[in-house]
Formats: sequence, C-alpha cells, structure tokens
Amino acid sequence: MAGSAARTARSVDTTSGGGTAPAGAANTTAGNGSAGGPGRARSSIVVPDPLVLGLLGSQDENLRALEGLVSADVHVRGNEVTLSGAPADVAFAERLFNELVTLVGKGEHLKPDVVRRTVGMLSADSGESPAEVLSLDIISRRGRSIRPKTLNQKKYVEAIDDHTVVFGIGPAGTGKTYLAMAKAVQALQAKQVNRIILTRPAVEAGERLGYLPGTLYEKIDPYLRPLYDALHDMIDPDSVPRLTQAGTIEVAPLAYMRGRTLNDAFIILDEAQNTTLEQMKMFLTRLGFGSKIVVTGDVTQVDLPSGATSGLRMVRDVLEGVDDVHFSTLTSNDVVRHRLVSDIVEAYDRWHARHDNNSDDQEESDRGRGSAGRQGRGRRRDR
Repeated sequence: MAGSAARTARSVDTTSGGGTAPAGAANTTAGNGSAGGPGRARSSIVVPDPLVLGLLGSQDENLRALEGLVSADVHVRGNEVTLSGAPADVAFAERLFNELVTLVGKGEHLKPDVVRRTVGMLSADSGESPAEVLSLDIISRRGRSIRPKTLNQKKYVEAIDDHTVVFGIGPAGTGKTYLAMAKAVQALQAKQVNRIILTRPAVEAGERLGYLPGTLYEKIDPYLRPLYDALHDMIDPDSVPRLTQAGTIEVAPLAYMRGRTLNDAFIILDEAQNTTLEQMKMFLTRLGFGSKIVVTGDVTQVDLPSGATSGLRMVRDVLEGVDDVHFSTLTSNDVVRHRLVSDIVEAYDRWHARHDNNSDDQEESDRGRGSAGRQGRGRRRDR
C-alpha cells in the first residue's frame, strides 16, 4: 500500500498539450482558454485503484468535506480526480490530494476530521508534510495506533523526546495528557524507565463535594479516574492492577510526592493549573536520575480557592532561561475531540477578550471621572 501511495508524488506537465498522466501522477495545464478561461488551471490526478475508496470515504464523506474546504472545483470519475480553478487554488488542492493519498497508502483510516486537519496544516504553510505528521505512531494496541493529530501535537511529542522537563499547556481536548501518557507507556515498554508515576492535585472543580465516605483510596479515586481511563486505552486493562500492585505504575495525589526522589521514572503531573507556586516547586524538585517529567494543564480552568496563585501560570517566568526545560503551547486548533469543542473554546476566548477590554475601558473611565472630580473640587476651593 505504502508503495502505491509513493507513486502519487506530484508530476506536473506545464506544456500546452494534454496527454494522459501516468498512474498516480498529476497532469496540470494552465492557459488562456484551453484550461477553462483566462487565468484558470486544470489538473488531473490518477489515484491507484486500491486507494480510491479510502480516499473518498464511506458514501463519499471525505469527498464532500474536500469540496467544502478547497476553492478549486473537484470532479471525480473512476480513479481520476480533476481539479480546475485559479492556478493557486488548483496547486493547493493538488498538494492536498497528494498528502491524503499518501496517508491512505500508509494505512490511515481517512475521515473528514483528518481531511480538515490536513487542510489546516497545509494552510499554515509550516513546511511539514501532513502525511508525515499524521502517521507518526507512538504506540499501537489491538490494531489501534496513538499518534499526534496536529502539527503542534507533533512538536509537543518531539519535545518530550528531546527534553527532561516539558510543560504542555493548552485548552481541553488538545491531547496534552493523553499523548504524555502514550509517551510514558512507550518509554516503559522500551525499558527507558522502570516505572510510570501519574499524579494530579485533588482539587474540586468549582464544587463542594463534602465528606467522602470509604477508605483513603476510595476518597481519592474519583480525582485520579481520568488517568486510569487513559491507561486502559494503552495497556491491557487486566494488566493495570498487576502493574499498579508491583509499583510499575503509580497513580497518586500530588501531596504524596513530597519528600521523595523519583529515579528512572516517567512522571506526569496532570491538571497542573490547580497547583500553587509552592506545590509546583515541590513537584519539580522530585526529579531524580534517569527520569523525565511532563506537566500538563489549562491556565484558563483554575479551580484554586480565590486569591491563590496558580503555579502553572507563574512557572514560565520562574524557569525562563533554565536549560533542558521546554514549554509547548497548544491552541483551539489542536482540539481533537468533537468539532464543537474547538468552537466552544474559541467562543470562550473571544468572550474573555471582550470582557477584559471592557474592564480596562471601565477602569480608564473611572480614573478619568476621579481626576475630573479632584479638579472640580480644586476650582471650588480657589473661589
């Protein structure tokens, strides 16, 4: 399959003649009328037969997504894709189809969300190949691969490979913790570390749960459940209790980290926006020899008591200039949950921006009224 996809590398014939492009190649013409009118171009791409269904998707769902995302006109007949429109639009659509064909050739199950992410990466003009980004496997289990789904996620994963301490900061749904967990499991399977330690602060998300009955484990388990859920996606669920009992995997509240030195471990601190400045210092100084730390959080969702400062908000300034520490920032463009999650994150960002601007204007207005009032009182005293 991968070999078939490789034959779709772009081959452009800019002569005025037509002819039939070889299988898997693109034949592009541009001219003053023969290509459909002044300033228009036309390109034909022949897709290897085994890849056509994967490219177009079930009931042509990928094709419909493509037609809504590119400016060029797209027509498909058999295994031939014809693109027409402005030269720049045709060139972009041609690059997009070549990337998608390469992905299908590598065994990627193409869906409309993958098509949208590929368009986003090409539009950003980062110089990275979407096909390379979206086919970078971290771990696989039962035929399902865990891999980055955006360019920023790929850079985040690469930063984890290259640095001892990495901060993954971004909104919900950007894969911060999930990808860190996948890298931890990968490191454990490769025997780069002897154990995985997962921790998060036990802070209620704006609610008061009151007294929780049960043993200590039963009290803290609800706070740590998301970490177990991710583990079950990556490791045989029957193995998790055994690995936990053996100490190979440890899931514990942040408070349990105090006083420890963690050697030969992959350590993940999740929900780090809910640490204080002192807790963040305590956690980072647990780092031992042969260990790696990944800290994840969303600075827009702090659940600390009023007046408490988030350690995650301050740590970038504190550690500025410290070697082997990296900060990866993910955005709403990296959200890989339901498409609406990205829209919701962006809507909240816009609301906060408007709210902050209105607050600044109100403060400026209040200062102006205060200054005018003082001047008026001064004039009355002069009289």
